[in-house]
Amino acid sequence: MNMFDKYLAKTIRMPDGAEITIETGKLARQADGSVTVRCGDTILLATVVATKDPRPGVDFLPLSVDYMEKFASAGRIPGSFKRREGQLGEHEVLISRLVDRALRPMFPDDYHADIQVNIWMISADEQVLPDALAGLAAGAALAVSDVPFNGPVSEVRVAKINGEYVVNPKADALKEATLDLIVAGSMENILMVEGEMSEVSEKEMLDAIIFAHQAIQVQCQALMELTVAAGKTEKRTYSHESHNEEFRAKVQAGLYEGYKAVAGKGLASKSQRKEEFKAIYDGFVATLTEEDLAGENAGLLKAYAKEVEKKAMRDAVLDTRTRLDGRKTDEIRPIYCEVDLLPGPHGSALFTRGETQSLTTVTLGTKLDEQIIDQAMYQGYGKFMLHYNFPGFSTGEVKPNRAPARREVGHGNLAFRAIKKVMPPEEENPYTIRIVSDILESNGSSSMATVCAGTMALMDAGIKIAAPVSGIAMGLITDTESGRYAVLSDILGDEDHLGDMDFKVTGTANGITACQMDLKVDGLPYEVLEEALEQARRGRLHILGKITEAIPEVRPELKPQAPRSVKIFIEREFIGAVIGPGGKVVQEIQRQTNTTVNIEEVANQGIVSIFATNGDDMARAEAWVRGIVAVPEVGATYEGKVKTIQPFGAFIEFMPGKEGLLHISEIKHERLPSMDGVLELGEVVKVKLLEVDKKTGKYRLSRKALLPKPERAERSESEA
Repeated sequence: MNMFDKYLAKTIRMPDGAEITIETGKLARQADGSVTVRCGDTILLATVVATKDPRPGVDFLPLSVDYMEKFASAGRIPGSFKRREGQLGEHEVLISRLVDRALRPMFPDDYHADIQVNIWMISADEQVLPDALAGLAAGAALAVSDVPFNGPVSEVRVAKINGEYVVNPKADALKEATLDLIVAGSMENILMVEGEMSEVSEKEMLDAIIFAHQAIQVQCQALMELTVAAGKTEKRTYSHESHNEEFRAKVQAGLYEGYKAVAGKGLASKSQRKEEFKAIYDGFVATLTEEDLAGENAGLLKAYAKEVEKKAMRDAVLDTRTRLDGRKTDEIRPIYCEVDLLPGPHGSALFTRGETQSLTTVTLGTKLDEQIIDQAMYQGYGKFMLHYNFPGFSTGEVKPNRAPARREVGHGNLAFRAIKKVMPPEEENPYTIRIVSDILESNGSSSMATVCAGTMALMDAGIKIAAPVSGIAMGLITDTESGRYAVLSDILGDEDHLGDMDFKVTGTANGITACQMDLKVDGLPYEVLEEALEQARRGRLHILGKITEAIPEVRPELKPQAPRSVKIFIEREFIGAVIGPGGKVVQEIQRQTNTTVNIEEVANQGIVSIFATNGDDMARAEAWVRGIVAVPEVGATYEGKVKTIQPFGAFIEFMPGKEGLLHISEIKHERLPSMDGVLELGEVVKVKLLEVDKKTGKYRLSRKALLPKPERAERSESEA
């Protein structure tokens, strides 16, 4: 018997002619589903395993998705201390989230078994980006498993390059893209969108999503055929929930009207709404008998109450077109903006929108502060960082302060991508820049508050961004039976949890710079998405107006405590002279001038970056460096310092790092019998450069050439 008798392969041809090959039945055969996906020399191994039964008390979907890049795939050894793969890096976490968000809404609502999806990059091709294949690999692993899943789903990258939309472009081509989106979907619907853009229009973005969906449908068709070939059209049976429909109807009847009345009050305070909902719930529970709560009903009560709350809140919005806090569907919460509120940071801002608040700071650093990036497919440095923190007190909760969760990494990355598009070009920005957003209050759209506060803090710091950026989170409530829907601007936390869409859009007055969309409903017409984008544009411009009221333009100067920077471009052969033996020269410059000096070679040229917080220190360091790299000019006059004295003359440092011989015969017009008492160590003297020896490069100096000739000498010359 052939041990690989269940081996199957399927090839998908992409629009550009590239082929993606999916194989199953050869690797990781004890997993519930296992595939390899190959494009070029990039190969991903994806596996899925699900427990047969849920853990006791679990009433949600315990799904975990882990994407990992094996360093061996790119022929590299990890740069960590242990020299092995460990905790997922932020890059891997972000790809894990992309896949998770595509898969999660497609599992049955009543399925609660533990599910683990692992995706490993086991071979790397520097031109074939793995993030565009990870969603396809996970969808394929589920397609060849018996795990209940309402798929298939897949994922592609779409970019706009030279005015044309391209699916899964090569890495080199992507560098020229004005739009870069990862889009996930099923045969019928778009499920997830995330990416960045160079201030594109809403129409361009919508066209890109439609273009991507066409490629996704081709891949989904291939996965459906793979499912049939693998004999996995019948999924495992399960029973993870039991219900009492009679009790469910009783809870519905007892709570619906009260909940809907509270939802229709338009209470601006989240805590007040929570208290009133609780009062309705407690009042209803008090009417229940012991018989009502017998058996499993006690455990079902809260779940049924949540169902009623969700329906009542959604119906209230659709019936009245008024939201939980009393706003109209397109109305933005009250906004308060303030800049320069902290004296210590190099830039600071406070952005408050309703009950969501971000306190954001900007810190400017030197090249020494750059972030070291060590990934399987990329090694380098990062000069721009954005960190997002979400402490428990922001929602009135007790939560331990640990390392950033995946949500914090994802929200921070979205804000990073939004602002990155307006940052000054790297060649014009000498600083390492770190933005930190601390969320002090949260009731929806905290990542968008980070974008707004980050923009203001950069402007307050004096960083010359191309244009201010704002962000808004859009929501959606639909009723499939009646066809009614409501697009909501600037959603609350409750509207996010209970709604059908979370669509975050950031941009300038000229266009979109980043987006992130998650859909929780089947079938979102493109017309509704187009309406949401237009409503988001109006909201974004409204928020931009509030930002520019607080700080109309970038500050012309950096804060007094911020480091100043000067770049000096030098010839390549002078790099060693500035550094000195063992770094002695550059260390002495830093020590004596209280500055930070960085030297690097770029394109066969030396770049010296000097950072200082004091103008005098900067001037001294700059003069020192310029002196080292200056070319001595024969016939020029210099002020020098006596460094050593010898019987035949003195060595004078007439330029930084450059010494010449002042021979005893060139000190005075008169003949000197010895050097005794003529000059002192450290004495400053004016000298003239007479000659540079072409063979040795030694300098010959003269002092007497700058002194008036004695009268006797002048007379004897005239007599002659």
